[in-house]
Amino acid sequence: MRNFLKGKKMWGYVSGVYVVPKNIEEGDTASIDAWEANNAKIITWINNSVEHSIGTQLAKYETTKEVWDNLQRLFTQSNFAK
Repeated sequence: MRNFLKGKKMWGYVSGVYVVPKNIEEGDTASIDAWEANNAKIITWINNSVEHSIGTQLAKYETTKEVWDNLQRLFTQSNFAK
């Protein structure tokens, strides 16, 4: 998934580099709309890549970074005996 997102130039949403635009001029919603669309695309790609039971657990998260951090917490082994 990381290589796929890097290839699409969207890894910044997962890593937290790209965040919801703030302090934009009134009426300029294009930046927020683009961010939300890309965020939704990535969450959809992730959901399509995991088992249904895992995808339902991810539904409560709103940002790609939150989804990724949760998956990382669940599936990263800090102890090989685990």
